[in-house]
Amino acid sequence: MVFRASNLRENLLWYEVPHETNKKYSEGIQELIKKGWKIKMLIADGKPGLGKLFPSIPFQHCHFHMFQIVTRYISKNPKLQAGKELRTIMFRLKETDEVSFNYWISQWHIRWKDFLNQRTFNPLTGKNSFTHIRLRQAYRAIKRALPVLFTFQQFPIQDSGIDTCTNSLDGYFSHLKSKLSIHRGASKKTQLKIISQLIFL
Repeated sequence: MVFRASNLRENLLWYEVPHETNKKYSEGIQELIKKGWKIKMLIADGKPGLGKLFPSIPFQHCHFHMFQIVTRYISKNPKLQAGKELRTIMFRLKETDEVSFNYWISQWHIRWKDFLNQRTFNPLTGKNSFTHIRLRQAYRAIKRALPVLFTFQQFPIQDSGIDTCTNSLDGYFSHLKSKLSIHRGASKKTQLKIISQLIFL
């Protein structure tokens, strides 16, 4: 887990963990605060509960990850018209404002509400289930994220360093992986030593 200042393009802290947890995120943020870092805003993916760890710090859901989440549900080439329209709206995310995006999503839902509520009967189980479940899941993911998709717009436009995504960190990971690929045959212990040397360069 890496904590990075996107405005400085600088890694501040990292942990070796088996998997990400909100507890570890909380520990990392508290450590940075103790070290004197002033945090304007937290930017991360949509891990549940992450945005509520520090209510006093504004939280921004990464636009890139939001787009990827929806794409996983409806694919890059949706066959259904409702999916095509939703993907078109998602392409506008990075260049629009909160009011406009909320309007487009609400209008999309009004248009396709009955379609989303269609059910299919399974004679093997004797149960009804939603016909377009993945499209519903995409919509629900967007609705859950809406309150924190445009947090960055709370800041003055001239406020430098305010971002909408974790691209700075994702780009750094790509750089780090290319460096590590030279040492593919190294043991995990050796690779961790290499990471510890490279991560703050």
